[in-house]
Amino acid sequence: MGVYELMMKAMEERDASHYTKVFHDDYEFVRHQSGTTMNKTQMSEMMVSMMANTKVVISESRCIYENDEILVEHSLMDFPDGTREAVMAVHTKKDGKVIRTETGATLIQ
Repeated sequence: MGVYELMMKAMEERDASHYTKVFHDDYEFVRHQSGTTMNKTQMSEMMVSMMANTKVVISESRCIYENDEILVEHSLMDFPDGTREAVMAVHTKKDGKVIRTETGATLIQ
């Protein structure tokens, strides 16, 4: 099973611990909007919170491309404040795990 399938199964089940198992120990999430980053622990904590909140909904997710080095995915995200974004995520892989994630989001009005 590819990383994308593992991530989507965890999202369906809203299982943050299963989702974060795909993260490499040196994982880094890059937030381009704020110029900040999160490490594996910080991202894991955010995933627990996000998956516990039923008002955060990810839909129409699709894998654009995946191989041993990269995973590119696109989805729509609905947030508790009523906003909706189209999100493109690029996950760089190392040793079969995601080592870095960069996202781009466009507000849908």
